[in-house]
Amino acid sequence: MTSADKAHPKRTTTDRTVDHNPAERKAPAPRTPTPAHSAPPQTVLVQIRALLPSLPPAERRVAEAALADPANVAAQTITELAAECRTSETTVMRFCRTLGLKGYPDLRIGLASAASAEESSAGRTAVGPDIGPRDTLADIVAKLGFADARAVEDTVGQLDLHALKRAVEALSSADGIDAYGVGASGLVALDLQQKLHRIGRRINAWVDPHMALTSAALLRGGDVAIGISHTGDTAATVEVLSEAHRNGAITVAITNFPRSAITEYADHVLTTAVRETTFRSGAMASRIAALTVVDCLFVGVAQRSRPRTLRALERTYAAVRSHRL
Repeated sequence: MTSADKAHPKRTTTDRTVDHNPAERKAPAPRTPTPAHSAPPQTVLVQIRALLPSLPPAERRVAEAALADPANVAAQTITELAAECRTSETTVMRFCRTLGLKGYPDLRIGLASAASAEESSAGRTAVGPDIGPRDTLADIVAKLGFADARAVEDTVGQLDLHALKRAVEALSSADGIDAYGVGASGLVALDLQQKLHRIGRRINAWVDPHMALTSAALLRGGDVAIGISHTGDTAATVEVLSEAHRNGAITVAITNFPRSAITEYADHVLTTAVRETTFRSGAMASRIAALTVVDCLFVGVAQRSRPRTLRALERTYAAVRSHRL
């Protein structure tokens, strides 16, 4: 048994020999999502969007049909849907199980509820969230506001509270914390560093892949590493989190896609729920959704050590008070 195994005898992921060439990694083992029927109605569509990139072609056609017109699919029999998607009833059933549903009736109920929720929320904006070439500035503002608010709403609605609790517990007792991210995800990592550092937690945010790797190589049991990647397939972030995992640190992934590569090396996976649209408004919303998850982590840690947190906040506020006009 390796030192990493001794440090984490109850890992929720399978320990593997790490290959530092991400292009040659094996695909991560599928994760079982939280049953859609136990969450808010819109979660069914959120789950389908999250799983879409990882689905085989036949199941993907079923998923695309459900996303394109959930009300229509909810009204169809399994035979009608299979025919429309040029596949078999067995594939449709397999798709239902992928979502964590018991069967096709649950999918129909979930899609009908989701269609109703989508129709109600559409009243908040005169048009869909996608930005068109003839939209006015007022339209753009309304659509971006809608996309950002919906990203936060959907993210909170599907967030795995058990995984969040475990991540908060790990951060609360960590000897040291690393946060990794590239590009926009790097800004999220820096935000987490600023928040936790402000209440006296030892944390470093690494946005340079080489510096991140050298830090991950020095981690050990008792440390926590957090990898942030919207796609979950950012090679540099995946490689760094795998290095931290190999060295025995508890690992957390924040990503939009629960079957992405980064989850292979994560003990705890926290997912966002963001729709992609034109002009990178989806990318903007993804940052806001990830920051929402970061806020949940921060407040969770702060709450568990309230006296220490309040003392740290008072001291840090006093330190910068003289710099205010």
